[in-house]
Amino acid sequence: MNERKLFFDCEHTFLIDMKNEIMISGISLLMMTGCGGNRQFGNENDTFITVDVHANYPKKELILQDFMDVEYITLETTDEFLCQGIVQDIGENFIVVKNQILDGDIFIFDRNGNGIRKFNRRGGGGKEYINIFGITLDEDNSEIFVDDSQSKKIMVYDLFGIFKRNIRYSEGYRHTNIYNFDRDNLLCDDMSMGFDQATPNNSPFIIISKQDGSIVHNIQIPYVQRKSPIITRQIGGSSGIAITVYKHFSIIPYHENWILTEPSSDTIFKLLPDYSMIPFIVRTPSIESMNLEVFLFPKILTDRYYFIETAKKEERGFKKTDLMYDIQENTIYEYSLYNGDYTNKQRINMTWETKNDGIIYWQKIEAFELVESYKKEELKGKLKEIAAKLDEEDNPVIMLVKSKK
Repeated sequence: MNERKLFFDCEHTFLIDMKNEIMISGISLLMMTGCGGNRQFGNENDTFITVDVHANYPKKELILQDFMDVEYITLETTDEFLCQGIVQDIGENFIVVKNQILDGDIFIFDRNGNGIRKFNRRGGGGKEYINIFGITLDEDNSEIFVDDSQSKKIMVYDLFGIFKRNIRYSEGYRHTNIYNFDRDNLLCDDMSMGFDQATPNNSPFIIISKQDGSIVHNIQIPYVQRKSPIITRQIGGSSGIAITVYKHFSIIPYHENWILTEPSSDTIFKLLPDYSMIPFIVRTPSIESMNLEVFLFPKILTDRYYFIETAKKEERGFKKTDLMYDIQENTIYEYSLYNGDYTNKQRINMTWETKNDGIIYWQKIEAFELVESYKKEELKGKLKEIAAKLDEEDNPVIMLVKSKK
């Protein structure tokens, strides 16, 4: 099969040769009424906003450091701990990192960026993973969960890389995007459902046991008809097709709760620890009324702002609009966000999710980019101090964004 992948900021395009039999699997959807921002209240727990996805909103520029705390972590660079800095999870004590290439290496750093250990359990055996689709850190139980979608299993290791058990996917599910729900359970979603337009009225979100993978709770989000942020089109006069998948966050931790987004639903819900759900954001007009859908996805949620985005289906891709709801002003804006540790306007595109409720957002900054910016005198503050000590071949620097204390 001839297959090429083209990666964009907010969407993935896959070119597929239809002359071969293909199974599409394991693809991550890495992924106010009217024009106002009217908040609607039942009681404190029922507060939600509505967003008109067709409206034009006023523009606003923000500096990240004005409303968030920013921490930079320099990952130690040695022959053993040379990595591409793809952060998988961050706990109170550890940072789990893998490479973009499929080499199977797993790196554990402490929160100061010091290398603790590295291990690799890639292989075809019963205690090994074929590929790493994602990693979830469980510091309470001193375990990590390695999602191996190719073998339809979650491999469980201790923090030294010693095998403990494996968890097979529940029948009919593909457990992508795995989060720590509580000490005993994981929260997962099944993104493979997005490729099946004939899938019945089902929600992909489930809570499973950390011990054996049994389903503890099946979370139902109602909708009329499945709508997926996927565009399929023919490639010229050939037999191939291109599949463009819009990357979005379907699960976001938020103040010990969880924000769940099912693209087919007009309501984005907040899931509470007792499994109850309340509306968080309601979109208008209904997605059912659209021939070419405009999807609404939350991205980053802070105490002051909700950063969200719309993604409008077009012939060859999606048109993205960045929106922000200001809780204090009760207003929606189209925003541009900048990093205040640069002297020039360095825009931030928030595309990296976090599994840690205490960390709103993370981003890796390549060492060679910082070295270049330092030479051009484009940096200031702590970031300038870090860049002054970097070599362009060093590991990336990890930027953590947290709520202001």
